[in-house]
Parts: sequence; structure tokens; C-alpha cells
Amino acid sequence: IGALSTASVRAFTTGGVAALTTDQIANLTTSQASALATTQVAALTTTQVAAIETTDIRAMTTAQIAILNTAQVAVLGTDQIAAMTTAEVRALTTAGTAALTTVQVAALDSSQLAALGTQQIAALSTAQVAAIETTDIGALSTASVRAFTTGGVAALTTDQIANLTTSQASALATTQVAALTTTQVAAIETTDIKAMTTAQIASLNTAQVAVLGTDQIAAMTTAEVRALTTSGAAALTTDQVAALSSAQVAALGTSQITALTTAQVAAIETSDISALNTASIRALTTAGVAALTTDQIANLGTAQVAALSTSQVAALTTTQIAAIETTDIRAMTTAQIAKLDTAQVAA
Repeated sequence: IGALSTASVRAFTTGGVAALTTDQIANLTTSQASALATTQVAALTTTQVAAIETTDIRAMTTAQIAILNTAQVAVLGTDQIAAMTTAEVRALTTAGTAALTTVQVAALDSSQLAALGTQQIAALSTAQVAAIETTDIGALSTASVRAFTTGGVAALTTDQIANLTTSQASALATTQVAALTTTQVAAIETTDIKAMTTAQIASLNTAQVAVLGTDQIAAMTTAEVRALTTSGAAALTTDQVAALSSAQVAALGTSQITALTTAQVAAIETSDISALNTASIRALTTAGVAALTTDQIANLGTAQVAALSTSQVAALTTTQIAAIETTDIRAMTTAQIAKLDTAQVAA
């Protein structure tokens, strides 16, 4: 069979091609294999396709690869897949890409994976996405990452999530971020958390926010902290609140401050309480003010104490009143002092 010229091979009818034995197929030269017309390639049986030598697979044209139907693609061995050029991988149709088995997907190397087009990426099933080698996930372009369906994103393993680059993490659409499971969110590297956009942070739901580790919280920029929705801020655990730096605490908006629970207010580090501006202090609910620890009260600045509304002053417990620094008492307004009840005055 190897003695036939490329013209002779191309002269075979499609029926003639389909009649070739697997031994004959295996003995085709690279020149003969690459000379097959697309109609001849389309006529190959799945058994014949599986018999094509890896060197012949590599020699095939992109037009030949593009003509492979889903059944033909599905029978390609992992050695045949590994032999494909990046151009051949990119030549697979979206249907052909979707027909790849998980074993075939796992056989793709990083350069082959990087060669996949956005339409091919979008065609991948959840099982296929999960089958991508962890070490290869970083080879995907930001456009490719953004091409994943929300189902595809949700199918990424925690190891794959942890191996995303900062560019890939920040390229995720807000709908993709919203599709992440809590387990996936917890697996995001701190460098990737820091690289995320404010829009991405704002798209996190309460369950996603609640699973962020204290190291992830600490990695957030002040802009990201401020980007949390009010419900997201209210979903922070007390450990997460305690992990906030003074700069992060200072970045919280007034609506976020108002949304804090009494447990969250009490969890703010004593050394960070002074970072709150006067507008933030005034944004605390009366229950929030009453939840401040005596150490937090003692660490309030004169401007912060003077900024308390009369209703906030009225909410202070006698223990809290007794903890106010003398310099802060002196800074209080006459309206604040007038609001103190007899028990507070006596304290």
C-alpha cells in the first residue's frame, strides 16, 4: 500500500477507502495520509480512524481534521490526540470538540489546550472541563476562561481553581463568579482574590462571602472591601471581621456599617475601631453602638465620640459610659450630655 502515489491514493472512491483494512491504514505513509480528500476522510470507519498512525495524524491537514465527525473524533486514542498539532486541535469543529472523551481531554497538553478557540471552550461539557489537567489550566487565555459556560465554571475542580492565574481570575465574568460554588470560592488563591475586580466582588452572594478564609479577607484591597454588597457585609463572620485591617475597616461604606450585626461590631479589632470616620460611627445602629466593647469605647477618638447622635448616646450602657475616656467626655456636645439619663450620669 505504501508504494501507491498520493495521486493514486486520492483516486480511491470513498467506498474503496472504507474498504481498506486496518493494517493497510496503519501502513499508509504520511504523504498518503495527508493526500486523502476530505470526502475520503469522512468515509473512514471508526475502526480505521483508530488505526491511523500517530505520525500520519500529525501530518493530516486542518481541513481533514475539520471533516472528522463526532464518532470519528471519539475513537481517537490518547496517543493520537497527543500527536495532533495545535493547528489541528483548533481545527476540530465545536461538535468534534464536544465529542472528546474526558480521557482525551486529559491527554491534551498545555499548548494544545491553549490552541482551543473560544467557541470550542464554550462547547465543552462540565465533565470535560473537570478533566482538564490542573497543570494545564493556566495555559488558557483570558478570552478562553471567559468563554466557559457558567456550568463549566462551576465544574472546575478546587485544584483547577487554585491554579488559575491572576489574569484568568480577574477575567471571569460576574455571572461566572456568581456561579462558583462555596468550595470553589474558598479555594481561590489570595493573590487571585486581590486581583479580582470590584464588580466581581460585588457579585459574590452571602454564602460565597461567608466561606472566604481570613487570609482571603486580609488579601482584599480596600476598594474590594467597599465593593461588598450590604448583604455581603452582613454575611461576614466575626472571624472575618476581626481579620479586617484598619485600612479595610476605614474603607467600609456607611450602608455597610449600618448592615453590621451586633456580633460583627463587637468583633472589630480594638486597634481598628479608631479607623472609622465620623460618618461611619454615626452610621452604626443603636444596637451596634450598644454592642461596642468597653475596650472599643475607650479607643474611640474625641471626634468619633463627638459624632455620636443623641439616640446613639442614649443607647450606651452604663458600663460603656464609664469606659469613655475623660478627653472624650470633654469633647461631647451639650446635646449629647443632655441626652444622658440618670443611670448613665451616675456611671
